[in-house]
Amino acid sequence: MRAAAPVPGSHLGLDDKGLAELSEGARRLRASTGRAIQASFGGKMIEGPQALYGMENYLLYTALYPEQIIRLSEVLCEGYCKSLRKWLPAVAPYIDLIGFGDDLGTNNGPMISPEKYRLYYKPYHARMWRLVKELAPHVKILLHCCGGIEPLLEDLIEAGLDAVNPVQISARGMQLETLKSKYGGRITFWGGGCDTQTILPQGTPDQVRDHVRGQVEIMKGEGGFVFQQVHNIIGRVPVENIMAMFETVIRFR
Repeated sequence: MRAAAPVPGSHLGLDDKGLAELSEGARRLRASTGRAIQASFGGKMIEGPQALYGMENYLLYTALYPEQIIRLSEVLCEGYCKSLRKWLPAVAPYIDLIGFGDDLGTNNGPMISPEKYRLYYKPYHARMWRLVKELAPHVKILLHCCGGIEPLLEDLIEAGLDAVNPVQISARGMQLETLKSKYGGRITFWGGGCDTQTILPQGTPDQVRDHVRGQVEIMKGEGGFVFQQVHNIIGRVPVENIMAMFETVIRFR
């Protein structure tokens, strides 16, 4: 779906000129649409260090060097909060959500234990998300977080998270029935509407319709659900399956 107005670019700096351009771009976008607007921030507490050291090395370091990992998380969080204090006020009047990103899960469960999440990351997620609410109380906090993160959801909610995406229903513990029964009413599930690993690329249109209808039936009522397929639709997905997914959602919304 094309935006109603040009989206401010990620190349803009946090100096006065860049912030002014960012704010004006957000204002134009807000004036052009009645749809919700998300501003993507990032704030990657686990993916950032993985990019520096490599995933395997970094995960080993979390076991071997806890004091250094805590210090690294502290430094990262300080930098993110410094950026937030400049960036968010420039766009806050015009946005509805702020997007953070940290893939904490794999197909088989969390990448780290709940205990390590509480030690290394939860305090810093909580600090950033408190700052968001101080700077822009109306803005909802969305975390893009792939994988089987159900064992971490309680802590993420306690840290201040409003919504999670993409809700990878093929991962362990991420079935919508489980998520709604345990966390419904406390967090919004933004995704999980259609499996993109098997059903959407490999199923028939009728199988897609049945699957989507079932997912919507589970989550309908009481709010707390934004329909979206799990993550991106890849190139080899049949067009008729994509159409079947959206037609079913439109029919049942």
